[in-house]
Amino acid sequence: MEAALKKQLMDWAAEYNDPVHFAEDPIAFPTEFVRRGASLQDIETAAVFAAHFAWGRRAMIVRDLERFFDFLEWRPADYVMSGSYRCDETSCHRTIKWSETALICQNLREFYSREKSLESLSNGQIRTQIYGRKEDPGAADKKINLMRRWMVRRDGKVDLGLWKNSSPASLIIPLDTHVHAQALALGLTARSSKNLATALEITESFREIFPNDPCLGDFALFGYGVTNQ
Repeated sequence: MEAALKKQLMDWAAEYNDPVHFAEDPIAFPTEFVRRGASLQDIETAAVFAAHFAWGRRAMIVRDLERFFDFLEWRPADYVMSGSYRCDETSCHRTIKWSETALICQNLREFYSREKSLESLSNGQIRTQIYGRKEDPGAADKKINLMRRWMVRRDGKVDLGLWKNSSPASLIIPLDTHVHAQALALGLTARSSKNLATALEITESFREIFPNDPCLGDFALFGYGVTNQ
């Protein structure tokens, strides 16, 4: 990687790894539960749904998450463990329907009836056992990697750092359309497919700069997106 690009990515990461840029962002919801001193299961449940809703315009995501947590009376773990969920075909965010959130709640209830934290699950297990998706070893699993970034990175700035048994060095860049386009523009990948192989290639590019914390590069890409709108 050229020295000038490396320095620019480091500068963007340093500037945009700051809570001021994420007050109106999906991470604000699990962060709010941390602020309230909520249980780990409340925070994890909030993170599951905040990551699940995290596609589209940020203002719309935040609006729909506020409505969702209002319905849950800001007690997501209690709602999950109640076993009684809204389950209809009305949209609660874009193509996500209440019936889909009910399935996720059911899966969380089953999991929490025997385990204390989602940290013990692999990406594939979160995909199938929590989100109820089919197994797909080649999928980028953007929402899962986003949630994992929130829960694992622990520099005390934007991310929460509550999963102490996981290493930031093991994280994978959450790959969505915008991240992919930014990485292509910067030459961090030449791959056209938004799959796991591409996410790993971009992550490896950032590992050259941040060897123990490659997902710090997510903030660099955010910075690139802000400065090149």
